[in-house]
Amino acid sequence: MNYQIRDYQQKAFDAVFHEWENHRSTLVVMPTGTGKTILFSPIIQRIFPRRVLVVAHRNELVWQAREKIQAVSGLSVDIEMGEYKSSNQNGLFGKKAPVVVSTVQTLISGGNGGGRIGKFNPNEFGAVIFDEAHHRIAKSWGQVAHYFMRNESLKILGVTATPDRADEESLIGGVFDTLAFRYELLDAINDGWLVYPYQKFVSIDSLDFSNIRTTAGDLNGADLAVVMNAEKNLYGVADATIQIAGDKQGIGFASSVEHARVLSNLFNRHRAGMSAWVCGGTEKEERKQIINDFSNGNIQWIWNCGVLTEGFDNSKVEVISVARPTKSRALYAQMIGRATRPDGSIAHTLNTCFNSSIRRGLISQSKKPSALIIDFVGNSGKHKLISTIDILVGKHTTEEVVELTMRFILRSKRPVKIERTIAEQEEILAKEKKRKLEEEAQKARLLPKAIYKTQDIDLFNETDKRVAQSKKLETLKSLSPKQRSLLLKNGVNPDSVKFDKAKRIIADIFRRYDGDLCSIAQAKILEKFGYELDVSRNDAKKTIDYIAKNGWQLPLKLKQQDSNEPF
Repeated sequence: MNYQIRDYQQKAFDAVFHEWENHRSTLVVMPTGTGKTILFSPIIQRIFPRRVLVVAHRNELVWQAREKIQAVSGLSVDIEMGEYKSSNQNGLFGKKAPVVVSTVQTLISGGNGGGRIGKFNPNEFGAVIFDEAHHRIAKSWGQVAHYFMRNESLKILGVTATPDRADEESLIGGVFDTLAFRYELLDAINDGWLVYPYQKFVSIDSLDFSNIRTTAGDLNGADLAVVMNAEKNLYGVADATIQIAGDKQGIGFASSVEHARVLSNLFNRHRAGMSAWVCGGTEKEERKQIINDFSNGNIQWIWNCGVLTEGFDNSKVEVISVARPTKSRALYAQMIGRATRPDGSIAHTLNTCFNSSIRRGLISQSKKPSALIIDFVGNSGKHKLISTIDILVGKHTTEEVVELTMRFILRSKRPVKIERTIAEQEEILAKEKKRKLEEEAQKARLLPKAIYKTQDIDLFNETDKRVAQSKKLETLKSLSPKQRSLLLKNGVNPDSVKFDKAKRIIADIFRRYDGDLCSIAQAKILEKFGYELDVSRNDAKKTIDYIAKNGWQLPLKLKQQDSNEPF
């Protein structure tokens, strides 16, 4: 092996073989840019001389896998795809290629076991590896797995950047028996392997996702395309992205082919030759030329619809413009993963450095110290749209904190570091909850002391201008048990006041409670010493405590001043 395997890759390697001791299939979760192909290359070496099949779903992924497996493992790799056919006959020195890389579409062509998959004998293979294994839930991928699992000793490995799927079907425990190893994006950033993705939300008033239907767990493509292609929204996305990104290179993810084309044209109106766009129908050579132009710095932006989410590895990408809102954590992770690779000029140095803090320092001083993710928000209605918050923090953070964080980012003029902002919002929320608990505890302590202390008081003097006086004659109505109990709890003898006055006192009790004003008993003391009555409970307590310490008399100094002056 001519490649120095990283510590987390070694842990994943060990975990896979540990799980295979008792299970037929297992899954490894590692973020984009952390070397999933590099991981399964030494796994293939260990399985040799038994053969291994690597299954992908795109042409680019097949060629990338072949190149890296050969470079790392030193084993020959055949491709089974289109006009390329792996040799199934004994080759040089009587051996077949130990590794075959193919697409799932190629393998199932011609029917279950009746097409190209049928040329392979499952008993010759020691393992099948599914690259981008979040697709494994599809029927076609299952078809491949079941064919090779005719060999009872065969093992299956899935590798993916995220196990989550928009349709919420679980990969772990369903398609794969176990999860062998998980390495999160934030782990890779803190370990100095990836750059930090800063978040910037752009609010566009005309964006309204509330009436978009949900299909297979994500926003309906046709509905979303209509919203995103509205003229105001197009200009909003284009103008904001250009202004925020500046001269950094980026990838834009559009909601449809037409959306990608129009946005790219708008960028080119801003500056000729600034952008190009690709889609699934783009000719192979044209797509290759566009990607080369981007790599050489001849164009600043590539807009795409669903083709650069996987298999596009370019460390020059510094900005991601997400003009394709989604409810899928897997899709969002794939999109932002295009920008988290560190600058290519320091890649070799990072691999030879065994200290995480030094690696982080190298990244911070490089041409690409961080990445920028631009999201566009509006009225999402019932939809919970994914953002960088969900990728970096995930299920451990409450919805309340996520909401507070999103509000903070919307107010912020600069891109925000999610991890730090989450921690700040959690601290603010914790302090607020603690304050409320302390207030409730204080009320709980004070309330019992006043329950049975009653006295005959006349809070509402008939000439008091603060209370509207009723001119009606007293009736023979009597207080209800609840009314009597409320008066008792507030230090008023219900037998000492008439019905109409009692009602006014009760109304004042509720007014004071709702406004967090001083209690009736506190108000009576304040009134005696000439203070304003509509003050907070806390201020009233401080004032009364001060008077009590002075022998229930106002200090001479205060008698000579306005007695309403606060302490």
